[in-house]
Amino acid sequence: MIRFFILFLFTIPLFAAQVETFRWSNGETYLDFLEKNNLPLKHLYYNLDEDEQQLTEEIYSGVHYQISRDKNNNIDQIFIPLNDELQIHIYKHNSEYLFETVPIISETRVEAFTLKIKHSPYLDIIRETGSTKLATIFVSSFKHSLDFKRDLRKGDTLAMIYEQKYRLGKPFSMPTLKAAMIEMRGKKHYIYLNDDGRFYNEDAKEVEGFLLGNPVRSARISSKFTKRRYHPILKKYRAHLGVDYAASRGTPIAAAGSGRVVYMGRTRGYGKMIKIQHSDGYMTLYAHQSSFRKGIRKGSYVKKGQIIGYVGSTGLSTGPHLHFGLYSNGRAIDPLRVVQVATKKLSGAEKSAFLKLKSNYDESIALHIANETKYARVSTSQSICYFYNGEYCVQDKPDSSS
Repeated sequence: MIRFFILFLFTIPLFAAQVETFRWSNGETYLDFLEKNNLPLKHLYYNLDEDEQQLTEEIYSGVHYQISRDKNNNIDQIFIPLNDELQIHIYKHNSEYLFETVPIISETRVEAFTLKIKHSPYLDIIRETGSTKLATIFVSSFKHSLDFKRDLRKGDTLAMIYEQKYRLGKPFSMPTLKAAMIEMRGKKHYIYLNDDGRFYNEDAKEVEGFLLGNPVRSARISSKFTKRRYHPILKKYRAHLGVDYAASRGTPIAAAGSGRVVYMGRTRGYGKMIKIQHSDGYMTLYAHQSSFRKGIRKGSYVKKGQIIGYVGSTGLSTGPHLHFGLYSNGRAIDPLRVVQVATKKLSGAEKSAFLKLKSNYDESIALHIANETKYARVSTSQSICYFYNGEYCVQDKPDSSS
């Protein structure tokens, strides 16, 4: 009979299991992690397929991961998030460590709060919520359309409605702003996340934010971004945290945005790779290059459209292409949703749908302001759910011997 263990508890150890939470160190690699914990490199890396090996390079610094140990203090399981939907799961089965990727169990909550400005939106949001993430998404959303320093006054009101994912009872990943309002000199300014994934103001005009150019001109997209998909043949979960542009070897690669080169070198999975740090916490990644452009080095400042390298097939690659990744504060996001497009004003059916959405958010914001909704502090959940087997929240892999 297939046996499933119930979920871990915060308050008491289950079958003498001990669960510890750690923070992934800046610059630490997956192989460093395995060696540090005396885990077998062959089974947990070198025997993996190419897609799985590449995914291990997507672990970002600062992410919180969990290690459970048995009564003899030996590692029993490890859970390392790759994004907000998928995680690496290392577990022991018949005295052998195995690797898989499994969905993350998370709960998404719609939350809101209002406050009166005392100093600045950024500082006041942090003081109210303790979250730099909430402060960042609010300020970034209005950054290109409003001047807080010139027009904001003490006592003005702001309001936020956002979605926040929770993992293991704690906020996880970046929140998603749904709607916001800030009052400036008696006038209210709004921003809304539309169903097309872009932000618009109250006049149904797109709000310009961080925009990228295409890194490879006239290239064919051979693989799109996906946080999680289930392969029906391999019976495995997959993720592709970037966009692949198929192009001839030697095709020039352009910087998608202006910024500073923070990494330039070679990795096993991504081959010759460059990372560029941009403004507002964005970073772009350019992998599988055949060569780097002469004069480009770590620390170089590059401009949008500047050639930084050339398409190749280095690393774990089956043919010449550019793997292009985009990250916001360490979290992989879909580059195609941010690539440069002309800002637009909605019309017709699109505008009608937006105005209905806007009306609902306006009503909700007005109620929160009237009720002076305060930020709700998180109460720690009693239980932890690591992954879902389709029916139950489980801790362990099924024991096929029972």
